[in-house]
Amino acid sequence: MSAKYTIGLDYGTNSVRALIVDVANGRELAAAVWNYAHGTNGVILARDPNLARQHPQDYLDGAEKTIRKALAEARKSASGFKPEQVIGIGVDTTGSTPLPVDGKGQPLAFQKKFANNPAAMAWLWKDHTSVVEAAEITAKARELRPQYLAKCGGIYSSEWFFSKILHCLRTSPAVFRAAHSWVELADYVPAALTGTEAPDRLSVGICAAGHKAMFHESWGGYPDAEFLSALDPELGQLRARLQPVAKSVDQSAGTLTAEWAKRTGLPAGIPVAVGAFDAHLGGVGSGITPGTLVKIIGTSTCDMMVAPLSSTLADVPGLCGIVPGSILPGFHGLEAGQSAVGDIFNWFVNYLQPMGKAGTHEALTAAAAKLAPGESGLLALDWNNGNRTVLVDQRLTGLLLGQTLYTTPAEIYRALIEATAFGALAIIQRLEEYGVKVEEIVNCGGIAEKNPLVMQIYADVTGRPIKISRSGQTCALGAAMAGAVVAGKKNGGHADFSAARKAMTGLKPKAFKPNASAHAVYKRLYTLYRKLHDAFGTPEGDGRLYDVMKELLEIRAAARK
Repeated sequence: MSAKYTIGLDYGTNSVRALIVDVANGRELAAAVWNYAHGTNGVILARDPNLARQHPQDYLDGAEKTIRKALAEARKSASGFKPEQVIGIGVDTTGSTPLPVDGKGQPLAFQKKFANNPAAMAWLWKDHTSVVEAAEITAKARELRPQYLAKCGGIYSSEWFFSKILHCLRTSPAVFRAAHSWVELADYVPAALTGTEAPDRLSVGICAAGHKAMFHESWGGYPDAEFLSALDPELGQLRARLQPVAKSVDQSAGTLTAEWAKRTGLPAGIPVAVGAFDAHLGGVGSGITPGTLVKIIGTSTCDMMVAPLSSTLADVPGLCGIVPGSILPGFHGLEAGQSAVGDIFNWFVNYLQPMGKAGTHEALTAAAAKLAPGESGLLALDWNNGNRTVLVDQRLTGLLLGQTLYTTPAEIYRALIEATAFGALAIIQRLEEYGVKVEEIVNCGGIAEKNPLVMQIYADVTGRPIKISRSGQTCALGAAMAGAVVAGKKNGGHADFSAARKAMTGLKPKAFKPNASAHAVYKRLYTLYRKLHDAFGTPEGDGRLYDVMKELLEIRAAARK
């Protein structure tokens, strides 16, 4: 019998990737990446630093180009490989990245009159222009529908679906009124591949709807029209044009159309899974199970956990939701994360350029690795792009404390790494505070793959071993696993995600174990981090920070002995 393969399409912030995977063992046969053509590194920017949009044409061009190239690479990698051996496709994307569409489900940005209007494009996950609207939604829900907030961490975010749509209504009413509806990127791509973009055929995924749009079966799906109308009557009218049902990723959105078969070189009729967020399928590709925290570490981080639907979970403040059926079908999906991690390192290296051309990530990492914990005397807050969890506040900013006239770029670089590790620990503590036990940590993503210093610092800060997913492309692998599940066992795929996990995932042999002496130092530093975290991040925080600089100097002196 010939091998069977699936394709995972992975839409990131700057590019799209197609990965061809052997469903029998998870072997990654071929991959192709295409950088988005529009904007700066694929992101359309403006004078407002909070604005981040993308042109939807890049999503379609990216699928065509990467699948064709991946198929060509597969022919080189496996003698006799044929596209007919591909039995399913899965899709993961950034989110919340909604885009306005017309009555046929086509993006408004494809219309001539809106072609250059950023409001008619996709509102990328890290677009924070709707801070005011997010606060408004939070306040109105506290007043009228507190149950909505309970399931999404207590605060609605400017990164999410309805805050962005409401901001469009307020600032670009012509675009809002021209739109029949709004569709998440995770739903748009599978719909485009299967010809199901029309509103009456569109499949909405529970990952996006549940975590970013307050969808929950217990109150009938999306927030009710009365509540949305209390925010704005026109927003209330949109409610009737949103899908009443949200599906899990083990269901099919449809099959590949003849048009897309021609564009990609695949056979028509291949099942395409309902879309999900990149982080969610990154958790799946890392082999997520109850008790395992999967951290997808990239420009930002997303932290994933699952719990059986039979378990009773407390509502955890500050989380990006607890949603039945998300991440892994048959489980509650819990999502948290940090709004910037790799972006902070890139800001320092590429934007500030502290050492000119010599100041690469590799050079700064090597120099930072020579420093002992606490030796720099520095402490930072990881809020350069706001705080996603546990404060859910995009109007927070970064901080670097403890600088002297002798502070070096390597010391700052290490302090920024440590800050992101402290932010990760704050999330772990919040989960465990509400009864969700973190029994092991599995990291994945580019930084987990490439930077062992970051992983060791994370182990030393958290006091837990850090394991690394076997695949360097876990999001795309998770999408390919979804393709294998919708293909089904009878077609050479898998009956469910449990079977797919056993066959297609694994861990690298090396784990990063915490160093006891380093952990002891980081416990002292983390106490100071939490003092800054609460003082600047919460209205109840103690603002008496007199001792912080003094203790940083004491820790530095001890480290330099």
